[in-house]
Amino acid sequence: MTADSHEITSAEDLIPLHPDRNIALELVRATEAAAIRSAPFIGRGAKESADGAAVDAMRAFLSTVDFDGVIVIGEGEKDNAPMLFNGEHVGTGRGRSYDIAVDPIDGTTLTAEGRNNALSVIALSDRGTMLDASSVFYMDKLVTGPAGVGVVDIRLPIAENIQRLAKALGKPVEEMVVSVLNRPRHQQLIAEIRATGAGTRLMSDGDVAGGINAARHDARTDMCVGIGGSPEGIVTACAIKALGGHIQGRLWPRDDDEAQKGRDAGLEIGRVYEADDLVAGSNTIFVATGVTDGALVEGVRRKDGYVYTESVVLRGHSGTLRRISSDHLESKWF
Repeated sequence: MTADSHEITSAEDLIPLHPDRNIALELVRATEAAAIRSAPFIGRGAKESADGAAVDAMRAFLSTVDFDGVIVIGEGEKDNAPMLFNGEHVGTGRGRSYDIAVDPIDGTTLTAEGRNNALSVIALSDRGTMLDASSVFYMDKLVTGPAGVGVVDIRLPIAENIQRLAKALGKPVEEMVVSVLNRPRHQQLIAEIRATGAGTRLMSDGDVAGGINAARHDARTDMCVGIGGSPEGIVTACAIKALGGHIQGRLWPRDDDEAQKGRDAGLEIGRVYEADDLVAGSNTIFVATGVTDGALVEGVRRKDGYVYTESVVLRGHSGTLRRISSDHLESKWF
């Protein structure tokens, strides 16, 4: 396993005084396993089979990690998700206590259709710091890199946000690129973005990768906006903490019943949730391994008796993004 990052990995990263660093590397093993196990289903049109294989693999590896984890964002409620359900305890129970968000495959449809940007994802933060927004399925989000902090605001019209961010970045509006999920609900939003002269990058799925790519300093997109999954918003916030970027979210209930369900769970419909509301504090870890190729990481590849994976590890405490490339003996997996 090799690491390539803008903060060089050293022996300090492995010593017991920094257990969260050890956990970060252990979590990579879980996302790698989920990605590898789902790889045979890429392009096969069987998203349930791919997701099931990823869930089984991730759960098996998480059970070996020395921490006391509670899944805040998982595969659903216990009755409908026999593994990695909301409220499930994972890990050995020894060590620090964490809130956990898991998505064994962010982009099951992408995987089934063999398209880009499917990821296996785990995010964690200290116990009690991660917002449980699972009672409201959708969230309207705005994500940028560090230049957007104190500059853009989800309450402003999209045209004004694009103009403000362009000025902060020192580039013409015509060079701005905004990522949006390609959904009927976003037709007006897409038209408004293009009316400014900015370009769009339409995503079929996978808005976690879209948000992270917009926040990276070397990204080809400048902003990610629109309505996507609430769980994905929390997961993205864990990554944005490490990138120094900007994220805001507003819950988007589909009907009055879902809005009331959210209020019953203690959520505030209409409130703008800032980064620290989504995930409090800076002790966050985000880990993702590519299932299929994408702008963030390469997907799983099998060649000449080896399985190759690429992962990213983002730590909010140190503001670090590491890339981990791993070569796995194929005979150990298949």
